Amino acid sequence: MIYPQPESDLNLNPLVLGAEVISNIKKRRKDPIIEDLLQDFLKNDKRRNHRLFFDTLITLFLLGIIDEENYRIKLKNGNN
Repeated sequence: MIYPQPESDLNLNPLVLGAEVISNIKKRRKDPIIEDLLQDFLKNDKRRNHRLFFDTLITLFLLGIIDEENYRIKLKNGNN
């Protein structure tokens, strides 16, 4: 199991941010381009950066929740 550090800010945890990214993907009719997700991700909190965004995407990918094809992010089957 993945446990965050006790002194860490959960608002910047990739697992917590992953839920927001999944929500943003579900809101769109078509599979979004990575750049569109990045823009939405960055505008929600000034403390967020590109590295945190890609750490979040990597976490979701490793957990088998998302997939990437032609710069588009899509939810894998069963995660809709």
